[in-house]
Amino acid sequence: MGQDLRNLFKEDQKSQQTKMSKGHETRFLQKLEKEFPQQQKSTNRFRIFNMAASVVLLLGLSFGAYQYLYKPIAISDPVEVVDTEIKTLGDVSPSLKKVEDYYLASINLELSKVQLTPENKELFDGYVERLKELNDEYKKLTKELHANGPNEATLDALINNLKFRLNLVMRLKEKLKEFSDDSFIETNA
Repeated sequence: MGQDLRNLFKEDQKSQQTKMSKGHETRFLQKLEKEFPQQQKSTNRFRIFNMAASVVLLLGLSFGAYQYLYKPIAISDPVEVVDTEIKTLGDVSPSLKKVEDYYLASINLELSKVQLTPENKELFDGYVERLKELNDEYKKLTKELHANGPNEATLDALINNLKFRLNLVMRLKEKLKEFSDDSFIETNA
């Protein structure tokens, strides 16, 4: 039972001395060639295509990386910066915005009610010129408000400017009414 397997195989090789016939190996290789000839030929063709595809892929990736890394990225939408500057009274506080809106609306309403005629055009132009001066002064005060920040003197000056403009428009309406009454009396006399 305890036989050594190595000894058993050595004895078996000596007893079986079978020899293969001449040309057995070449016939075997030819049969293999008949069964699998296409695989070997197609492998050579596809190797060339594989290498060409690898080169094209490598060139494409290199070009893409170059384009991505070395060209500046264009920003399509500009970034909007929030403006924190004080431009009007309304930027200081909501209650001052109401005051400013009230005066500006009143001035514009009263100016829209003015009836301009060729006779009162000269008077109207004089008042409009004075309103432009007051408007320019208002812009200067607004710049001062922006530069120095909100303080009582600047805020009072801005509100007084608005009041003065409204009073000027009201005086214009009164003068135009007097002018039209005088010209109405002269035409009827």
